[in-house]
Parts: sequence; structure tokens; C-alpha cells
Amino acid sequence: MTADAKQLRQQSYISKLTLTNFRNYAALSLELAPGAVVLSGDNGAGKTNLLEAISFLTPGRGLRRAPYADVAREGGDGGFALHARIEGPEGQVEIGTGISGGDTAGEGGRKVRINGAPARSAEDMLEWLRVVWLTPAMDGLFPGPAAVRRRFLDRLVLAIDPGHGQRALDYEKAMRGRNRLLTEGSRDDAWFDAIETQMAETGVAIAAARAELVRLLAAMIDRLPGSGPFPQADISLAGDLESALGSAPAVDVEERYRAALANGRERDRAAGRTLDGPHRSDLVVRHRPKSMPAELCSTGEQKALLVGIVLSHARLTGEMSGLTPILLLDEIAAHLDAGRRAALFSILEELNCQAFMTGTDAALFSSLEGRAQFLTVDHGSVEPTG
Repeated sequence: MTADAKQLRQQSYISKLTLTNFRNYAALSLELAPGAVVLSGDNGAGKTNLLEAISFLTPGRGLRRAPYADVAREGGDGGFALHARIEGPEGQVEIGTGISGGDTAGEGGRKVRINGAPARSAEDMLEWLRVVWLTPAMDGLFPGPAAVRRRFLDRLVLAIDPGHGQRALDYEKAMRGRNRLLTEGSRDDAWFDAIETQMAETGVAIAAARAELVRLLAAMIDRLPGSGPFPQADISLAGDLESALGSAPAVDVEERYRAALANGRERDRAAGRTLDGPHRSDLVVRHRPKSMPAELCSTGEQKALLVGIVLSHARLTGEMSGLTPILLLDEIAAHLDAGRRAALFSILEELNCQAFMTGTDAALFSSLEGRAQFLTVDHGSVEPTG
């Protein structure tokens, strides 16, 4: 790696993590090292809970997308708090987030403080670190519904485009308003015109951001070895707006979408919902070496494809943002053979990232001895592996 590439991928890592009333942790304080961190322990010991806590250091509801009432420790006051000390290219920063007891009414209820001061929004955390995850629940990404792939894609976009989350929220809010007018049987053209104008503006911006991410990520995937352990994927978008943006200026696509919404009111009124827009788009993935749709590949091939996409995205995030993301890899080693595990560990070192990896058997990570921090998780406590 050249000196310039290293500069592009400066490490941002968590040096200390403190949890209060989070899942099965009444109180926990961990000193953490840069690089690989291996968390081993029995099923149900709390390994994934630690990864989930770290995933709250980015906007959204974390890697489980759980209601906050479920995140707060049973027997606590209904709230939770986590605090992280981050070391990065711009120095040290303290980030805290959580909810007060009983305050579980949505994303607006989660507070974020940076260096002790209230943040304007959760997106402010993206100035200091990016977090990317891969969990067993994502193993059904390719054969599952399009909504799952859209959510996956939007998280990839958010890691390099911090404004994407707000655009998505604005679009969803406008669409809910339009759907309400449709189901109420409203004929107020002025209200529809205003809402549909906002949907056209935000919807096309969402589609454009997704298309740019796919373009950049495809170029990064091309850098994977053609015959490597993680096969190259061909990725594309299926959606009317995304297709239109390939041949027309965004302003023209906005106007066409606005007109389509206006012309489709009666059809949508009959359906009770908006039928066209970026909320119907899909991420299409093919296994390049086999020239096969990802959903038709074997479970092992799908896992290898997914790992390759996530690793390529981590590299892209580092080069685009200047911050190598923190990777959360839940039960990653159990689904990879020895060769793919070795390749994964090598790529993580090359990425110069802090990577948290969980497993019930620490022996699966034995090749990382002397190169990783090993911790044993045991039902609310975390200690160095003896």
C-alpha cells in the first residue's frame, strides 16, 4: 500500500466503551485496542449485544433495529446509556448516546452528546466514525424481499453520504402524508401538489445517491481478485427513477416523477398507497464467476458474495470519507472455511480498521494470536481471554 493510500485510510477506533443498563449489561467499562477485537463466549452470553451497542454510534436503530424498550436492560429504569472514547485523525472525541427511563417513543427519543454538548442530530456522529456490520440475519439478504436489500443499500450509502438518512426520512414522511390523503379520499389538489413536489425532490435525490454508491462500489468490487476467496459480484439497481437518471438530468426526472404521482392518484387511491418511487427499487446482485443471480447460489456462495461486498464497501468508505469504518462481524468465522478465514483476517489488516468479531469458539481465531485483542464474554461481564 502506498503512503498516500494509508493517509486516505487513517484509522478511527474506539479506545473505551462504557455501557449502562444496555441489554444484559448493568454496567460495563472496556478498554479497547485498535485492530482486531475477538469476542468469544457461549450463545446468549452477550457478544452480539456488545456489537449492537457499538452500532448505536451511528444514526438509526442499530444492527437489530430493535425498539428502544427492548434495548434497555430488563429490571432497569427503562433507559440505557453508552459512551465511547474515539481516537481518530482529528484527535480524541467523546460520544454518548441513550434514552432516559420511559423515553422509548422513536428515534427522536435517543439523545446524542459529542464532547459533552448536545448534537444537532445523530448524523453528527458520522463526522467522527463510520460503522458497518455483517450479521447472521443478513444471510437471507439475496433470497429475501426487496425491502431488506433496500435497507442494506441505504446503510451502505449513509456510510459515505451522511445526508442520505435525512433525505430518506423526509421522503418517508411525505409519502406517509400522501398515503393518508389517499386513504381518507381527499381531493385537495393543493395538498397533493405540495406533497408530491417534495416526494419528487427527495425521491430523485435518494435514487441518485443510491446510483452513485452502486457505481463506486462496483468499481471497488472490480479490484477484488477474480479467483479470490470472496467472489466478485455484479451489482445494479432496478427502479424507474434509477433507470431514468441514467439518461436524463435529475431536474427532468424530478418533473416526470412529480407528474407521474399526479397522474397516478386514482390508481394509488384504489390501492391505498403510493405504488411508484424509490421505496419500490431493488438492489440486483449476480455472482460474476458463475454468471448466476445471487439468490440462486448456494448458502456458502451467498455468504462469500456478501462478505466481499461488505469488505469492498469498507475500503470504499475509507477512501471516500478518510475514515476507515469500524467493522462489526457477528459469528463471522463459523461460516467460513480456514482458507476464507485467513483471507478475511489478511484483508482486515490491510484495511487498517478496528474489527469486532464474535464466535463461540476462540480457536477459530487462533491465527490472530498476537495480532488481536481477545476478550471472553460471560453474561454481563467481559474479561481478557486467559
